[in-house]
Amino acid sequence: MSAKPTTTSQIVLFLCTGNYYRSRFAEHMFNHLARQRTLPWRAISRGLSNQQGPWKIGPISKYAEVALNVRGIVPTEAHREPIHCHETDLCDANLIIALKEVEHRPMIEKRFPRWVDHIEYWHIHDIDQAHPEDALAELEQLVRALIDKLCAQNVR
Repeated sequence: MSAKPTTTSQIVLFLCTGNYYRSRFAEHMFNHLARQRTLPWRAISRGLSNQQGPWKIGPISKYAEVALNVRGIVPTEAHREPIHCHETDLCDANLIIALKEVEHRPMIEKRFPRWVDHIEYWHIHDIDQAHPEDALAELEQLVRALIDKLCAQNVR
């Protein structure tokens, strides 16, 4: 079910609930590291829910934005509004990662049942269960490990 690789780059799709905090941080972190290591991959991110709460102020979470700034990561494009996931996003991706299995698997089962077993699930808590500094530090470690893994595969 993964898409055909492109000649220029392959795509990793990060999924979370609102495409506002965790997935956006992962997208920017991944793209920053991939550019540094000239890895022919790029990240995109999408949200599984199109609902927005009163917590949504601006196009990206202040926690994600601060964490990126602290790490010296400047996105190559202006911050955009969250994007809702569609099946074409799944089809276009070479690798799909949902950022918290217990939270996102049920959403995927409901909206995209044929994709449930084609997604890698991580376990990064949302802001209601983990302080942003802790959650984003853990997410950074996983993204760095993913970059290392893809670089190793790219050498072969």
